[in-house]
Amino acid sequence: MPYLLIKVWWVIGSLAGVISVGVGFTPAGWVLLNTVTIGMAVIGITLALALVRPWGMRIPGWLVAFVAWAGAGFLVSILPYAALSPLLDSGADGAGGAGGGAGGADEMPDWEGALAQFGFIGTGLGLALAFPAHMRRRWPDVFTGRVGDRPPATRPWAAVVAAVVGLAWLYWTAGGTLGIAQPGNRDTRWYMLTGLGALWALVGAAAVWALARARPARLPRVIPMALGWIGSGSLFAWSGWKLPLTLIVGLTHPDGVVPPEEVAVAMVLQLAAVVAGAGMLRVLVRTRAYGDAPRLTRFGG
Repeated sequence: MPYLLIKVWWVIGSLAGVISVGVGFTPAGWVLLNTVTIGMAVIGITLALALVRPWGMRIPGWLVAFVAWAGAGFLVSILPYAALSPLLDSGADGAGGAGGGAGGADEMPDWEGALAQFGFIGTGLGLALAFPAHMRRRWPDVFTGRVGDRPPATRPWAAVVAAVVGLAWLYWTAGGTLGIAQPGNRDTRWYMLTGLGALWALVGAAAVWALARARPARLPRVIPMALGWIGSGSLFAWSGWKLPLTLIVGLTHPDGVVPPEEVAVAMVLQLAAVVAGAGMLRVLVRTRAYGDAPRLTRFGG
């Protein structure tokens, strides 16, 4: 709710001319972007209620699962950054940096930043608790069995793509300059976000590979399912969010917005991450209830 109200104020205030638009944005672009995030906040609030209220069980399972997957990719995966970013003094807006494009960081009052950060951390923690509880009621088989309970499947190409993307981001985090156009524009927040993205890409890839190959056989299946869920969601959600923004930056070259990465290289990695995340989700859905066709059908539709 705090995040939603802040974004509503930004839209109304910019239209009324009482607050300025974010750096690098046109007035129309600023209103459009924040209207999109208002819609995302409304979806998040609805999901939060659906996970804990009885009427949520009447919503199609695939819809709840998909929204929760994307939401976990956005918020649960970013919790370490959201918790540490207030400690960083790089002059950037922690909520805008994590939220992907709020802009106007230099003009955001401290109370707005604190409320937005509270919203990110609180929603991420709430989702991390509420969705597993919802799954226990709706799909209890997810929490039973071991990785070796089903025979190996074909090698998951999505996990390989995710690993390649993760290694590329890890290379940048380690200071690599191949594919970097402006090395001097890499600040502490950029390194943290890139490194966190690399971590989840590699962890998610390893988890999905283990499920598909049924190794290690004695590992409880819930562990790679949870790690693969967050890792694939992080790849899909964050790169899906950044991809159109990177394209706009590459086409319009807005004043004051100079990303460290080569735009073409960043877009290729982001597109690969989106495809890999979706492919990894497909593996998770197909391996979660082997030998239990009715449950698998209900999850899919």
